[in-house]
Amino acid sequence: MLKKYAPKFSKNIKSFLGRIFSKIPISPNSWTFLSLLFAIFGFYALYSKNLLVGIILFSISGLIDAIDGAVAQHQNKKTHLGAYLDGIIDRIVEALLLIGLMFFEIPEFYIPGYIWLTLLLFFGSAMTSFAKAYADHQKVIPTIKIEKMDGLLERAERIILIITGMIFGYIKTPEYITYFIIIAVILSIITFTQRINYTIKNANRG
Repeated sequence: MLKKYAPKFSKNIKSFLGRIFSKIPISPNSWTFLSLLFAIFGFYALYSKNLLVGIILFSISGLIDAIDGAVAQHQNKKTHLGAYLDGIIDRIVEALLLIGLMFFEIPEFYIPGYIWLTLLLFFGSAMTSFAKAYADHQKVIPTIKIEKMDGLLERAERIILIITGMIFGYIKTPEYITYFIIIAVILSIITFTQRINYTIKNANRG
């Protein structure tokens, strides 16, 4: 969504990160694996009930996730393998964040917190990505239209929303984490529905 509604801002940020971090002698794929390392430590922090450290480590992991692609583009080293590894590790990092919050035991809101987190894992992490990937796999719509498929809440915005909830949860009360997770669940379901609708509307009729 950010790329669609703020393309110039997104492009400028990516260009800035690429210029700055390309000076460090680390390959784009190494940056990708570094984001996973910080997420693993972040998971342990949440498992240990240390919310502040978890916020810091997952925020660093998210920043590094933006850096790897920016460096690859700046150095003209973008590859299909790099994109594949980035996508796989993105999902692992998100799973570590949500499962970490399960161990942290966020407060319930009508239903237990871990149920809200499970719904977000399913509709956010899994099904929104699957709806796009499976449409491509089955060649339901042309590749050029697959590339234009977006949604209300994509991964970057989802992570930002979750971490924002964690920050409010730390500053005020843990209930805010649950509230933000619920918002993410609702927006993820809308995004999942948007992608199915987009696929049906643009499907090859052969």
